Amino acid sequence: MAAPHPVTAASISARLDRLPATRSVWKLIALLSLGFFFELYDLLYSGYVAPGLVKSGILTPTTTSFFGFTGVASFIAALFAGLFIGTIACGFLADRFGRRAIFTYSLLWYTAANLIMAFQDSAAGLNFWRFVAGVGIGVELVTIGTYISELAPKHIRGRAFACEQAIGFMSVPVVAFLAYLLVPQKPFGFDGWRWVVLIGASSALFVWWMRRSLPESPRWLAQKGQLDVADRVMRELEAKVEREYGKPLPAPVIVENAKQSESKGRFADMWKPPYGRRATMMIIFNVFQTVGFYGFANWVPTLLIRQGITVTSSLMYSSIIAIAAPIGPIIGLAIADKIERKTAIVLMAALYIVCGLLFSQSSDAAFLILMGAGLTLSSNIMSYSFHAYQAELFPTGIRARAVGFVYSWSRFSAIFTSFIIAGVLKGFGTTGVFVFIAAAMLIVMAAIGIMGPKTRDIALEQISR
Repeated sequence: MAAPHPVTAASISARLDRLPATRSVWKLIALLSLGFFFELYDLLYSGYVAPGLVKSGILTPTTTSFFGFTGVASFIAALFAGLFIGTIACGFLADRFGRRAIFTYSLLWYTAANLIMAFQDSAAGLNFWRFVAGVGIGVELVTIGTYISELAPKHIRGRAFACEQAIGFMSVPVVAFLAYLLVPQKPFGFDGWRWVVLIGASSALFVWWMRRSLPESPRWLAQKGQLDVADRVMRELEAKVEREYGKPLPAPVIVENAKQSESKGRFADMWKPPYGRRATMMIIFNVFQTVGFYGFANWVPTLLIRQGITVTSSLMYSSIIAIAAPIGPIIGLAIADKIERKTAIVLMAALYIVCGLLFSQSSDAAFLILMGAGLTLSSNIMSYSFHAYQAELFPTGIRARAVGFVYSWSRFSAIFTSFIIAGVLKGFGTTGVFVFIAAAMLIVMAAIGIMGPKTRDIALEQISR
């Protein structure tokens, strides 16, 4: 199938954006989403295995000093310290070596670290290997978002991220249910929390299978000057899509004077207009959205216990609440490309505030589960929206570096958030925790609502202009 236009970076992007959403297009998105499933499993099991770590005597619920390194907060903080390093220092790797290679090797990295961590018996060993795993997860987070934004045609970019998050967040009820079954037990004399970690590490079995079916990002190849390779990838994809579509593909519409990114991938390029304002906005957003998202996700069993629920029941209720995790992104499959990304973020932050404050005022099991589901639903709709949003705001040449840098501030914030929430919970109870979270979410609403540009159904190259 001959290319309808001379092969340039602009024509490659135009050819990608005109593709109908056929089975082959969705298959690529689903494969990347499966990688995100394993990533979120590893990222979010902290709160669910925390009671088991305490029960085994490795960690304590709280510590006498603020930065105590034998408490649950230190385990959570170790993960986010690794995530911070992975996103801020290593985000450029996908810009330099390609989306496909870094997607694969970062997944192998954190899987190996988790295998070693599952056999640790001291707080120091546990926290060190959680930190190492966090570095790999941080790189993977940046790479998957960048990869999807560049492979998905513009008219389904929002739904592509909703699909990624829907499949990814299916890991939450999985890990919650496994924790409910295993954490209170010692199957074959092996602590239940260790089984939860090892089951997640099985992701390594799927890495090479997924990698075989994933092409490199044509946009990245074109930006690197590998136009022949980008053209070959596009020809293969176009041939598959056209067979499935059953008629000739629409003609590509090349954006006049579109900037593919004249940058060399330098850090300084991130601060040139209009990217500096966008980077500042996303730094503010990421610092404060983490307070809400992980303030609940990583502490839900502990918060339920503080509301008068027993350890075993709290794990059961947590697994029920976790069922709501993929529902938000599933809703997004229907609405993500109909609602402006910034609008969805602001509305979900407001809903999060309402559900959180109501959660903190009740001890009724049914109502706690309902409000917990509301918190999970709103945070996960916000999650797919902002992951799509921040990947859209920067050009191809610096996309992974820029997303990694702005996203790293959420990891940095989470390091301290864990200790702050532990202190607030100790001093002011669940109500104090959710008042703290509400204040953070108000800042999120202001930053995105005031500073955010529109991106829905706009070519990445136009957004970059």
